Amino acid sequence: MWRTFVYSISLLLFLNCCLIQVHAQDTIPIPLKIKVGLELAGPVTYYSDKNILNEEGYISVDLNEKRSVLFAAGYLNFKYTQYNYTYLNKGSFIRIGMDFNLLKPDKSLGKYWAGIGLRYGLSRFNSEVPSFQKTDYWGTTSSSISHRTNWGHFVEVSPGARAEIFNHFSIGWSLSLRMLLYSGTGKDLRPVYFPGFGNGTKTFSTGMSYFIVWNIPYKKINAILKKEVKEDTEDNSNTGTSGTNSTTVTSGNRQ
Repeated sequence: MWRTFVYSISLLLFLNCCLIQVHAQDTIPIPLKIKVGLELAGPVTYYSDKNILNEEGYISVDLNEKRSVLFAAGYLNFKYTQYNYTYLNKGSFIRIGMDFNLLKPDKSLGKYWAGIGLRYGLSRFNSEVPSFQKTDYWGTTSSSISHRTNWGHFVEVSPGARAEIFNHFSIGWSLSLRMLLYSGTGKDLRPVYFPGFGNGTKTFSTGMSYFIVWNIPYKKINAILKKEVKEDTEDNSNTGTSGTNSTTVTSGNRQ
């Protein structure tokens, strides 16, 4: 009786070890991270063009090896001058959304990201025209449009890539494709440029961003690897067909 009990326990432990080994072969450890990113193109552009200052940062939290949620915020100070008017706009914006990593876990390894992001953006800004001139048959008229506060919102699709260059730090880029939902001023007086979106006189706008990212691991998971069994199935199918033909020929010889 005692030997039977010991044998059963040993068998269960052996099977458990086998299952753990098989499971380990089908999964890969992936670190989940909190990412803090800073946009670099805006401050660099400001050195060459003092009329536009754009600053942006974001926080992202991995939910699993494929998805992460993102919160971004930024500030814009914009000035535009032509021969007959001056336009000023400054304010802040936020973006919330989700990123999807299209790389397989054994390729990303928690260090590399290539995918697409979906965002909703909300902007609060102050715009004014300190002076403008209008010339017609009766002469030249000078006037201004006083300071006003507006809200605008938009949606955004953002494909991009990111790679960890050394421990806990990554660099990356993203392309922003934005569609305006509401400019905050109505169709007859759209803002020339407003925070987070860009050219407010158009329904669609694009942008390019470059980020440096600080990665903070907070958890490790085992991501399941999907086996590709298509080739094996085809090989087995060919082997089975070959075996059938061989049997048929042998049977014919016997007859």
